[in-house]
Amino acid sequence: MTDPALSPAAEPFERIQCQWCQSMNEKSALACRACGAPLDIRNLVSESGWREAPRIRDMTEIQFSSSTCQVEGEIVPAAEINLGPGDSVFFEHHVMLWKEERVAMSVMQLSGGLKRAFAGMPFIISVATGPGRIAFSRDATGELIVLPLHPGMEIDVREHAFLLSSHQIAYSFIRIKGLSNILFGGQGMYMDRFVTTGSPGLLILHGYGNVFERRLGAGESIMVEPGAFLYKDSSVTMNVEFQKLGSGLFGGANMSLAKVTGPGRVGIQSMYVHHHTE
Repeated sequence: MTDPALSPAAEPFERIQCQWCQSMNEKSALACRACGAPLDIRNLVSESGWREAPRIRDMTEIQFSSSTCQVEGEIVPAAEINLGPGDSVFFEHHVMLWKEERVAMSVMQLSGGLKRAFAGMPFIISVATGPGRIAFSRDATGELIVLPLHPGMEIDVREHAFLLSSHQIAYSFIRIKGLSNILFGGQGMYMDRFVTTGSPGLLILHGYGNVFERRLGAGESIMVEPGAFLYKDSSVTMNVEFQKLGSGLFGGANMSLAKVTGPGRVGIQSMYVHHHTE
């Protein structure tokens, strides 16, 4: 008779947690099933606490709902989506690369259209509904950041950084008062806000250059160049601070920085437009 303690049913149920998106994976997995990150990225953390966004291997396939996403290319990466029946994704219309003819297209109804237009944010958001394949890409070098959002999560993203989002995620926008907008100068920085309710969803961002993420503890703050900011958890607060750079004939120059305070994640990009106030 077999000893029950030696039977397969008695073996402990072991899982590996992804250090990027916190999803659980079977112990034999080499890459996260939710976001495609290699499961050893815990080693890619600098002494100051910044984690490099995982380099998703070319042709990695990621599952969400009844659909899949395949990340292709490395210099100007693209996301190819195989939409299941009834599944849909939304996006800024100019980021679409190609689609199968059978993929249905529509437009998302948005509130605050006039405010969005004045803020320089997209006021037309396209929706693609399966079944069928469709692909997306930004026309710039950088990285695609795959962010699986679990129920109850909220994330704020700088304008024109999101590539696509699955239909389970609610989409709106917020204004961070006092933080100068890089492109439109002085009326506040607007961000896209993505919120999940009872179902998980998938959000894919594009970051210029390389992307780094840091988790801030409660009350922990860092100063970020506004142009480098990419995304944050909604629990992270952001305020503008001006730092005087010495004195001169006309009183010197000022540097405006974004003070971000935890708890939560903050993501930055290494290629950006420098912002300064004279």
